[in-house]
Amino acid sequence: MYRAPVEDIAFTLKHVAGLKPALDAGTFGDLGEDIVDAILAEAGRFASEEVAPLYKIGDEHGAVLKDASVATPPGWKELYRRWIDGGWNALSGPEEYGGQGLPTMLGVAALEMWNSAAMAFGIGPTLTMGAVEALDKHASEELKAKYLAKLVSGEWMGTMNLTEPQAGSDLAALRSRAEPVGDGTYRIFGQKIFITYGEHDFTDNIVHLVLARLPDAPAGTRGISLFLVPKFFVNDDGSLGARNDVFCSGLEHKLGIHASPTCTMIYGDGFQGATPGAIGWLIGEENKGLACMFTMMNNARLAVGMQGVAVAETATQMAVAYANERRQGKASAYSGSGMAPIVHHPDVQRNLLTMKALTQIARSISYSCAHAIDRARVGEGEAGAKWHDRAGLLTPLAKAFSTDVGVEVASLGVQVHGGMGFIEETGAAALYRDARIAPIYEGTNGIQAIDLVSRKLPLGGGEHIHSYIGELKAVADAVRTSNIEGFGRTADNLERALADLDEATRFLQKQLADGKADAAMAGATPYLRLISLAAGGAYLAQGGLADRGRIALCRFFAENLLGETRALKERVIDGAESLAVAGKALIST
Repeated sequence: MYRAPVEDIAFTLKHVAGLKPALDAGTFGDLGEDIVDAILAEAGRFASEEVAPLYKIGDEHGAVLKDASVATPPGWKELYRRWIDGGWNALSGPEEYGGQGLPTMLGVAALEMWNSAAMAFGIGPTLTMGAVEALDKHASEELKAKYLAKLVSGEWMGTMNLTEPQAGSDLAALRSRAEPVGDGTYRIFGQKIFITYGEHDFTDNIVHLVLARLPDAPAGTRGISLFLVPKFFVNDDGSLGARNDVFCSGLEHKLGIHASPTCTMIYGDGFQGATPGAIGWLIGEENKGLACMFTMMNNARLAVGMQGVAVAETATQMAVAYANERRQGKASAYSGSGMAPIVHHPDVQRNLLTMKALTQIARSISYSCAHAIDRARVGEGEAGAKWHDRAGLLTPLAKAFSTDVGVEVASLGVQVHGGMGFIEETGAAALYRDARIAPIYEGTNGIQAIDLVSRKLPLGGGEHIHSYIGELKAVADAVRTSNIEGFGRTADNLERALADLDEATRFLQKQLADGKADAAMAGATPYLRLISLAAGGAYLAQGGLADRGRIALCRFFAENLLGETRALKERVIDGAESLAVAGKALIST
C-alpha cells in the first residue's frame, strides 16, 4: 500500500528546488514552512488513507458508459466529494474566485501524492486546474464570473478538447467548426476523441474547452479558436438550466488508468431532441485559440510529468517492500538462516537503487520547473524574464523525462517482483499499465524533445541554457570543495556529464544556426535525456550537500548511471547521418 513520502517531498521542495530560500526571502508573502509542512502532511494522509485504498477497485471495475452517461467505480464519486470538501482543488487557484493562491510548487507536490495513490483519480482534477488557468488568463469577465468560482472549488470539472480522429498532434488538420449565432454565442459541430473525464458522475456540470474553426478562419493553426461549452447551461442566478447539445458516444478500452473515462465527445448532433449545435462562448480572440489552449496545455504537461514521478514512487515503494519479504537463494551479505530476502542480492539492489535515483531526479526536475513558474509569476523585469525562460526550458524535461522514468521504473518494479510481477494480484503490472500513457498524451515525448531543441535552446539569444549549465557546474564545484566524505567520484563524473551536455548543446545550437534543422531534430530525444540526467546528477548532489544521509544514493547514480551521458552526446553529434540513411528503408510511399 502506498504511503506518501512527505519527508522526501518536503526536502526536495525546500532544499533542492528552491522553496526554502524563497520562503526565507518572503517571495510568497507570509507563507512559512509551518504552513507548507501542515499542507503536505494532510495531503499525504488523504492520499495514503483515502485515495490509495480505492485504487484496486478503480483498476478492476473501471468507468462504465450507459445511455450517454458514465458511472465511475464504486466509492470514487464519494471520494471526489471528500477531496473537494478538503479544499484540495482550490489549492493554487486564484484567490478572487475562492482559491487559496498557494505556489505551484505545493500544487504539484499534492498532485504527486494523488497520482501515486491512484493515477486515474489524479488526472481528472488536473484538467480542471488547467481550465481554471486558461479562463483566468483569457476569458471575458462575464465568463469568469459565471464559471470560475465553481471550477476553482471543484464543484464543476473542466476538460480539454483538442484531438480528433484525423488530427492528433497536428492541430492544423482540425475540422470541428463553430458557427456564429448572432447573439455572441456560437454553435459547435464536430467530434473529439481521447477526452479525459469528458463525461462522469463526479460533478453536476462539466465545462468543456473546445478548439474549433470559424467559417472564415485562415487555414492551419492560425485559424483555430477556443470555446467554452458547458454540459448544462448556467442561468443568471448560477443554477443549472437545460442540457447542451454535447454528449459522450463511447468510452475507450485502455491498457491502463481504467477508472479514468476516456471519451469520444459529439458536439452538435441534436442530442435528445436538442436544436443541433452545441452552444459555446468564445474564449479570448477569434483565431487565437491555440495560444489560449497552450496556457492549459503547459499546465497539463507539468502535471503529467508529476504522474511519471508518482507512478515511479509507488512502484519503488512496492518493489522495496517485496524485495525485503521475498526469499530466494543464498547471498554472501546475508547472515540469517535459510534463503535470503532478495534485497540482499546485488543485482536486485542495483534495480532498486536505480528506481530510487531516477524517481528522485524526476521529482527534482519537476519541482524545479514548478519553482520557476512561481518565480516568473511574482518576478518583474529582467528577473521575471529569466524565470519565465527557465520554466520554458524545464517544462519539456519535466514532462518527457519524468514520464519516461515512470515507465522505466514501473518496468523495473515488475522485474524485481519476478513472475509475480507479471501477475495482476501484486499490483506491479497495473502500475506499468498506467504509466505507459503518460509519455504519449499532452504532447508526445518526441514532440517535447523537438520543442526543447527548436524553441527552448534559443531562449535568451541562446545564452539562457548556458547560464543554467553554469548553475549546475557550480554544484559540481561545491561537491569537489566540500571535503565531505562519501561522495566518491561524484564530482569527477558530474563534471564530465556537464561537459558532455555543454558540447552537445553548442553542437545543436550551431546546427540550428546553420539551417540544418533535420540534423538537430535527429538529436533531440537523446539530448533531452542527456540534459535531464546531467541536471539530475547535480540535483542529487545538491541534496547530498544539504543532507549527508542522501550522499550514498547520489554516489550510486554518479558512478553507475551518469556515464550514459557520453553515449547520448555521441548520438546527438554523430547519429543524424546514419539515422537518415537507415530511415529511408522504412519509407514505403
